[in-house]
Amino acid sequence: PPGPAAPSCNLAFAEMVVASVVDGDTLRLTTGAYVRLVQIDAPETYTAHECFGERATRALQHLLPPGTQIRLVADPRLDHVDRYGRLLRYVVRGRDGLVVNIRLVHDGDAAPYFYRGDRGRYAGLLQRLALRARAAHRGLWGACPATGVDFYRAVDTGSRRTSAS
Repeated sequence: PPGPAAPSCNLAFAEMVVASVVDGDTLRLTTGAYVRLVQIDAPETYTAHECFGERATRALQHLLPPGTQIRLVADPRLDHVDRYGRLLRYVVRGRDGLVVNIRLVHDGDAAPYFYRGDRGRYAGLLQRLALRARAAHRGLWGACPATGVDFYRAVDTGSRRTSAS
């Protein structure tokens, strides 16, 4: 499914263009700014080569290739910038209104992550979609069967050496 339509105008948003995808939950804009997709976490590829990390990165690259116009939507319930200076946003693809954060969880390419227990506007939906993806063994849930479910901790899929990536 394409996911819900773009959030209503009660959330601040900005239109931007994707320069590149850094990993499964981070991208760089043509302005040079970095965006961390809020309320989700994908397996790591740089600091720890986790199971499914490379596939999660490819999934985001497929959804948001360079040159894609996007809208960045802040959630007033959540921090707007992380400790690394990255913008924390929902990313809405311009051509069809797809909320990319939600799509990644639906497809099993990322898991919900409620940092410090903060729950944004899509928290319940993200949880339900993750549990369905896990039950269907989609994405990381099928490739990395030892992955647990804890929406209040970063996803830990384990080493890619012990599971398919």
